[in-house]
Parts: sequence; C-alpha cells; structure tokens
Amino acid sequence: MAASTDIFAPGFQRRPYWWEAYEPPETGEDALPARVDVAIVGGGYTGICCALTLREAGVDAVVLEAGRPGQGASTRSGGQMTGGVNVQKKALAAVGESPAEREARLSARLRDAAASMRYVESLIERHGIQCGWQKTGRLTAMWLPQHYQAWQARMDQLNACTDSHARMIPRERLGREIGSDIYHGAALIEHAGHLHPAQLYGGMLAAARRAGARVHGNTHVAGIERVAGGYALRTARGTLRAGQVVIATNGYTGPDMGELRRKVVPIATYMIATEELAPDLAASILPTNRAVSESRRVVNHYRLSPDGRRLLFGGRARFTPASEETTARLLHRAMLRRFPQLAGTRITHSWGGNVAMTLDAMPHIGGAEGLHYALGCNGSGVAMMSYLGHSLGRKIAEQSRGPINAFDMGEIPGHPFYFGNTWFLFAIGSWYQARDAYDHWRAR
Repeated sequence: MAASTDIFAPGFQRRPYWWEAYEPPETGEDALPARVDVAIVGGGYTGICCALTLREAGVDAVVLEAGRPGQGASTRSGGQMTGGVNVQKKALAAVGESPAEREARLSARLRDAAASMRYVESLIERHGIQCGWQKTGRLTAMWLPQHYQAWQARMDQLNACTDSHARMIPRERLGREIGSDIYHGAALIEHAGHLHPAQLYGGMLAAARRAGARVHGNTHVAGIERVAGGYALRTARGTLRAGQVVIATNGYTGPDMGELRRKVVPIATYMIATEELAPDLAASILPTNRAVSESRRVVNHYRLSPDGRRLLFGGRARFTPASEETTARLLHRAMLRRFPQLAGTRITHSWGGNVAMTLDAMPHIGGAEGLHYALGCNGSGVAMMSYLGHSLGRKIAEQSRGPINAFDMGEIPGHPFYFGNTWFLFAIGSWYQARDAYDHWRAR
C-alpha cells in the first residue's frame, strides 16, 4: 500500500516524539578537571548509570559526551523493557563447548538479563523517576509458524531462570491482544512493559548529578593515551587525566575509540509517531496496551504512547542514510500492512538512531589495565545497557578482578575483514527483508 505526502501532519517534525516531554539538555562550558578517578566516554544510559554507581561508592567520576547528554539512542528508542530475554534466542555455542556447558552459560545470562530489569525498576522507585512505566507486558509476535514452535521450546528455561512469567498465545487467540491477523501467534512476556525513554534518561541524569557526578556535554574525546598513573583523554576542550577509563559509546563508537570500532556494528533504526487516534481506534490496535516486537530477521516493533493516544512504530526501515521523510513513508507502509484500519492516519514525528550489534549478538563488559568498556545492546538497550553501566561501576569501585556478571566474558569477538565500515549492511539487510517477505508469503 503506497504512502503519499498526505501522510505528514501539519507541523511534522524530524526529531523524536519523546523530546516533546524531555529534550536532552544543553550543558555549560564548565572547565574540565585536570584529573579524575574515572573518566566515562559516552553519556547515555550506560555512562550515566556507571557514574551514579561510582559516585554512590565514593569514587570521583566524570562523564564526557560528544553532543548533548542523552541525545543518542537513550532518548530515541522505542522504550520497551523486557529484561533482555532476547539473549536466549541469540545465544551461540562456543567452540568446544558441550551442550551442558552451553545451557549453564545461557542460564547465567538469563538470570542477569532479569536482574537488568529489576535494576532499572529499582532506580525508578528509589529516585522517583516519572517516566510513564507501564508493566503491561511485551509480545513477541510470530512472523512464521516455526518461530512459534521455537519460542515454545524455550519457555521452560526462560521461566526457570527469570521472573518473566512467559507463556504462548496461539494464533486463534491473538486477536484479543493485537488488532491484526498477520501473525502466527505470539510469546507473551508478562513481566515487561514500556516507558518514556527520554524521561527515564532525564531521571537517571538528575540522580547522577545529585550524587556528585560531573557530566560534560559537547566534549568529544579525540584520543585516549596510556600515561604514567592512568590515561590522558584528549578533547577539544583540553586534556583530562584519569586513573581509569570507561568506553560507553555503544552505537556511536567511532575511530577515536581504536580497536573497539571493529567490535561493534552500528545499525540505524527508525521510528514514527502517529497523530492522536480516536480512543476506539487505539483500542482496536493494542487492546491490552502491551509492547510488541516481531520475530522477523528485520524487526519491526510498536506500542502506544504513554498516554495511549498515539501509535509509535519502529524498525530497520533503511540500511543506507535516508531522510526522515523517506523512513517515515517506509514505516507508514509497514504500519498499514499490519493495521489497515489506520489508513488516513498521519505522522507527526519521524526520527532515527543507532543501535550496536556484536558479532556474537551478545552485550559485553570487558577491558584490561584500567581501560574498560560496556558495549553491544543488540537492540535491547533500555534495561541491559543501564545494568551493564551499573555493573561496571560496581566492578571498578570494588576493585574486582573476576567477572562481575555473565556478560563480563572477555574480549568482544571480531572479524578479520571488518574494520568499522558498514558498507555490507545494505546487501545483507535487503536480503533479509526479501527473505522475511518470501517466508511470510509461503506461510499464509
């Protein structure tokens, strides 16, 4: 179903809908300190939660953000939170690993994935963060019948290792949850939901600052050099020395971060917000107000806005740079395929941001000799990256030498032919999109 220029509402905006309620703040030009215990490069969820944990442990911490604090994925995401249960379907067997060893490793990751959601919920409660958190559950909508079968086989382990309260919903009962007949059933994660990601970030930032963390925006780190007693971080605003450094740049990890650029693959993801819907129309789409993500290779996801008046629809609309108008048309077309009842609905906001994929599809904590990193949200960043930042802060404060959790597992795997240039994404992404369409057609 083709979209036209009529899809754009008057006053259409090329920026996140979330910024209407909380916009990443401008920061002052306070002078950088000459020296700090820990310098954190990247001011999203990961960096801010790391700084908060360090300050609460009495460790001096400074956050250096290239732009405005939180202007990246932390205030651009879909705001779905499940505790990272997606690690189960992404886990790969290690070389030489027995089935029992793989299951033990996966169970440990699931337990820590569940802990990530509990951590964010504790922050919301402890600091009184008003972020529209609605624990209404998350649906993984099945694109193919075999996806339903695969998820069904994972239920016992998922529920044994987490407090997800997960169950399967067959296709014939899915109409009570989603106003679309395009799917082959769903997996319901009851202990999940959605929130306002920008307001969550604003609450985290305020908590870190109250604890004494210093956050410097517009402070791009152009280089990190090992020196006596720690590291020198070179910025356009001067050089700062730190005993230890944390890299928390995730989907915005550039060449200035050295070899880490070769370990993460930044992938752009996009979103649109509809104009306000009639209450009965909104209820026809998501009557139980759950968040939804699909089991496709090239994922689409959606949910209602915190006030229940708009549909927020996202996905990997393009694998090459594109305007907000172009990605809005593509997402609008995908939205209408799922919900024809939205024909004539216009778009008020269109935006994009980067997620960070790793070659083993797992988030990672790692590093050595005082240079640490927490990277690789793999599309599930709200809870996981906040938790990894907190975990890394704990590890530094406790001067721990062993793994702090199941994602602290050594070096991120790389590939000899990947140097940080994502030229291949267009070919791979287009192939996956074609496979998704063909497989779904065959399964009708």
